[in-house]
Amino acid sequence: MSNPLQQTIEALAKEKGIEADTIITAIEDAVLTASRKYYKTNENLRTRFNTETGQVDLFAIKHIVNEVTDPSTEIALAEAQELYGEEAEVDMEIEFPKRTDVLGRIAAQTAKQVIFQKVREAERENIFAEYNQRVGEVITGMVKRFEAGDLIVEIGRIEAVLPRREQSRAESYSPGERVRAVIKSVNHSAKGPQIVMSRTDAALLIKLFEQEVPEIYDGTVMVRGAVREAGDRAKVAVYSRERDVDPVGACVGMKGTRVQAIIRELRGEKIDIVEWSEDPITLVTNALSPAKVQHVEMIDDVERVMEVVVEASQLSLAIGKKGQNVRLAAKLTGWRIDIKSEEDKRKEVEAEFGALEAGAPVDGDEVANPEAAPVEGENAPAADEPAAGDQDNS
Repeated sequence: MSNPLQQTIEALAKEKGIEADTIITAIEDAVLTASRKYYKTNENLRTRFNTETGQVDLFAIKHIVNEVTDPSTEIALAEAQELYGEEAEVDMEIEFPKRTDVLGRIAAQTAKQVIFQKVREAERENIFAEYNQRVGEVITGMVKRFEAGDLIVEIGRIEAVLPRREQSRAESYSPGERVRAVIKSVNHSAKGPQIVMSRTDAALLIKLFEQEVPEIYDGTVMVRGAVREAGDRAKVAVYSRERDVDPVGACVGMKGTRVQAIIRELRGEKIDIVEWSEDPITLVTNALSPAKVQHVEMIDDVERVMEVVVEASQLSLAIGKKGQNVRLAAKLTGWRIDIKSEEDKRKEVEAEFGALEAGAPVDGDEVANPEAAPVEGENAPAADEPAAGDQDNS
């Protein structure tokens, strides 16, 4: 049967979620620290926990040498052989027991402090390691209190923080209320690991889709991109690995049940689900949903600029409230999107024709080919607009 101290160590290890060996090492280190303070010698001291007695044994370690230069850490071969016989050899170590019952109250207090510090450090490292592996995971916690606008959330036996900047403006919480958020980061701080949660990160949206849409969870449908303006609107681009599975339909669900569950969780945030495409023009067209696009032209594939033409009735829808729709579409696709109405585009082309008829200068290179000259000339107001030649198709 294990001794009382061993039982205490095992109970403490279970409570703190750390290994019993970590606590034993902490006890050994604590006694070693106290012993050095008490004995104040140059001896090479070593401690070892005795599982049978529940005590920490203290030893002074001496190296066997031919000629002693430091008596506190060395012992002559002849002397060692007197003690241990012919088995003693040069470079071997001999342990000489020392008393620990003389360490006293101050030494015991020092040992206690070292033990608590080591246990706390081990506990913090365990928490950091555990939650650092869970970054990007959605967890549920309970709102405990407020600190300068930040929410302190209880998750299991520890606390996490939901900073004000990571809270959706459409949401408010009260102490005791449950909150579901994504683990954004885990940082080291003076008080231990700081787990930062987020309700605004796009990762939360992706995880919610994984939970609500079986096709995403099993890998049939993939989320290729997600962007949010938390509390207002989000766009998600999805792709199906199987031809007979409609990725958008799978995410919307029967009568919109799947996406509605996510919208409720995000307190009414509007979500546009669009189909991903490797073709940039198709992707930009889809990303501007719910607006209907007439024509898309790639202006600059290096700077990643697209020009989009829509009917006048679709212009405000394509741009969105305060530019939100086109802004989210640009973030989702990675392209800068310039939206124009058909009327504006027509006026722009007419202005270009007018400038040419008035004798605007044309780059000599553009008229070098007689057959190409009329096409280039009709559509290019200036030589520094390389993509203008395609605009007559709009």
